[in-house]
Amino acid sequence: MTETNTKLKILAVPANTGGCSYYRIIMPMQKLVEHFPNEVEVRFNENPLGATKSDDGRIGPPPPDFVPEDIQWADIVFTQNISNFGGPYTLEVLKTAKELGKFFIYDTDDLLTDLYKGHRLYDLYIDNGLSELTKVIYANSDLVTVTQQKFAERVAPFVRHNLAVVRNAIDYNLPCWNLPKQKPVKKSICRIGWVGGIHHEEDVKEFKGVALGLNAKVGPENIWWSLFGRPPMGEGLPRDWQQDVWDNYTKIITGGMKHRNFGVYTARPSHDYGGFYTAVDLNIAPLQFNNFNDSKSEIKLMESGRYGIPLIASDVGCYSDIIVNGETGFLIPKDNPRSTWVKTLSKAVKDRKLRAEMGKNLKSITDDLYDINKQIVHRFNLYKEIYDKWKNQNT
Repeated sequence: MTETNTKLKILAVPANTGGCSYYRIIMPMQKLVEHFPNEVEVRFNENPLGATKSDDGRIGPPPPDFVPEDIQWADIVFTQNISNFGGPYTLEVLKTAKELGKFFIYDTDDLLTDLYKGHRLYDLYIDNGLSELTKVIYANSDLVTVTQQKFAERVAPFVRHNLAVVRNAIDYNLPCWNLPKQKPVKKSICRIGWVGGIHHEEDVKEFKGVALGLNAKVGPENIWWSLFGRPPMGEGLPRDWQQDVWDNYTKIITGGMKHRNFGVYTARPSHDYGGFYTAVDLNIAPLQFNNFNDSKSEIKLMESGRYGIPLIASDVGCYSDIIVNGETGFLIPKDNPRSTWVKTLSKAVKDRKLRAEMGKNLKSITDDLYDINKQIVHRFNLYKEIYDKWKNQNT
């Protein structure tokens, strides 16, 4: 397609402005326009139904004369996860799109139909029936996209139309993914990094005592633990539950340490995440085994790989698709034995040559497979092929 009036018109409806929305809809849709300016036109609207929100956060109906102009305009309506306006709102976006005869894409990077009990949002999902609501959305979407194969297999029973795996990818053109690596203050120090959001309370428990054990095995003077992602603190900023979560993270990971060979660092926006990895030599991703985590993507791997940093991860999710022990990192058995974590980390900390080789191998893979600028063509072709088939069947 080359004429402006034949562009594929996509309305992108992000659930919010957080990291999941950034990686799954905001950045990819921006890249579609950048790489296919003559074929695609995209509009962004978090609230295409014009819902109102009161000061206390309650969601209300749109003004009486509101018209969903962006949905009317679109060929494809694309949303993901559960909107900040609520589960019923997400379902209403779908309903309105289908009433107006639009092709509907629903994307998610979380197994919303099977949250584990330790997840902070578990009660919210149960009390509001969000798992069942998500199944309704799956069943009525024209295309459902998820991040990896095991995830797809778990939701396939609820999908009536098209289901596809669209892996996460990173915009490696951004400045934060092209910064020079920082050298450690001493050559003997190995800087171990962990990057965490606000929903890893059960995961860090799998790592309890490991940092203390590694300090004892190789010496605290040879390790620096870097914990990235704490919300900003300071005068004038509210102390909310997220600070409590991070207090608990720090306590669990560093508990018992007599030497303060660790630092806790403030979160960055999604488009600037790469800056974390400039001062890391070894990255870790401990995860509790459950269906939710086993459906997670390999995003920590692609972040590590860009800076040539080997990843040591629980054998949960799709890390095993790329990590080969001793070649691109190490996989820890899914029951996360503390002794195996300590033994494996000790080997990697002591052997700088091994770390460098594994990091080099991982980088060669991630630079090829996970650069959105290389992968965006596959996303475009997927949308175009399925949309054209749907259009032919409905005209």
